[in-house]
Amino acid sequence: MINSAPATMSAIVIDGGKGPPEALRLEQIRVPQPKPGQILIAVRAAGVNRPDLMQRMGGYPPPPGAPETLGLEVAGEVVVGAGRWKAGDRVCALLGGGGYAAFAACDARHALPIPRGLDLIEAAALPETVFTVYANVFEHGGLKAGETFLVHGATSGIGVTAIQMAKAAGARVIATGRGADKAAAAKALGADVTVDASAEDFAEVCKREGGVDVVLDMVGGDYFRRNLDALKTGGRIVFIASLGGGEVSLPVFRLMQKRAVVTGSTLRPRDADEKARLAVEVERVAWPWIAAGKVKPQIEATFPLAEAAQAHARLEAGGHVGKVVLTL
Repeated sequence: MINSAPATMSAIVIDGGKGPPEALRLEQIRVPQPKPGQILIAVRAAGVNRPDLMQRMGGYPPPPGAPETLGLEVAGEVVVGAGRWKAGDRVCALLGGGGYAAFAACDARHALPIPRGLDLIEAAALPETVFTVYANVFEHGGLKAGETFLVHGATSGIGVTAIQMAKAAGARVIATGRGADKAAAAKALGADVTVDASAEDFAEVCKREGGVDVVLDMVGGDYFRRNLDALKTGGRIVFIASLGGGEVSLPVFRLMQKRAVVTGSTLRPRDADEKARLAVEVERVAWPWIAAGKVKPQIEATFPLAEAAQAHARLEAGGHVGKVVLTL
C-alpha cells in the first residue's frame, strides 16, 4: 500500500496536442492534488476506450475542469481518502480524464469497490463500459426482462458488456459483428442470435426473430433505417457513437407507424451529481451480476503504460474481443 504520493509521476501525454498513436509518450508531470470530496488513487490499471482515441486525434476535448491527459477509467488503491473511502481501499473509478498515469484524482462518489472475484486489471475495464451500458440500455432504452435487445459492434468493449448485462437482466439478445469470427465470439458470450453483418441483413434476421424492443447503436449511418425496420412497435433506438456516419435519413412516417423513440447520450460531459447518481445505480444493479459471474470483463490485451501507443494501435486495428488495458 502506498501511504503518500510523490510530487511527480509518470503519465502519458499527447505530443503536439493531437496525432496518431505514435504521438503518445511517457513524461513526468505533477501528481494531481485532490480537491475537497475527491480521492487520490494509486493507479494499477487503466482501461483504453474509443473516446481516448478520439481525444488523441483532437476530436473529443475533456470537459471543463477535467485533466487534459487521457484515461476515463482506472483501478487501484486509495492514497488519500474522502467520503466512504480510506487509504488502502481497493477501488475502480470513472474519471473525466487523467487515468493514463501513476496517480489519478476523482470525485469520491464516482469510485466503486472492486467486485468480488476480480483482479485490478479486470476491474479497470468496468467503469466506462458498465456506466455507459446501464445509462443507455436500461435507463434511456428502458430494456426489461422478456424483451429483445439488438446490439451492434458485439465484440467491442461496450458490446461484450451489453450482451452480458442484457442477458443478466432477463432479455433476449441479438448481436451483430462484421465477420463469422465476431459472430461466434458474441454467441460464446451469451447472445441468443448472432448476425455476421458482412454477409447478412441484420434487419431481416431481426424480423424473422419477431423484431426487437431496444437497439444499442454505435454505427449510425445507413444502419438507422434498418434499425427502424427491425423494431417492434414502441421500440427504442439508442445511439452512443456514429462510427459509420454521423448523419442519418429519418423516414418520419415509418417512425410514426412504429411509435418509435430515438435517443442517445454521452457519458463524459455529464455533471458530477449525475455521475454519482449513476454510480449508485450501477452498484445496486450491475455489481451483483458481476459478483455472481453473470457479467465478466473480457480482456483482449494488456500493455504497460509506456506502450500506450501500441494499445491505441491495437484498438484502432479492430478485431478485438473486449477491452484493452494499460498496466502500471
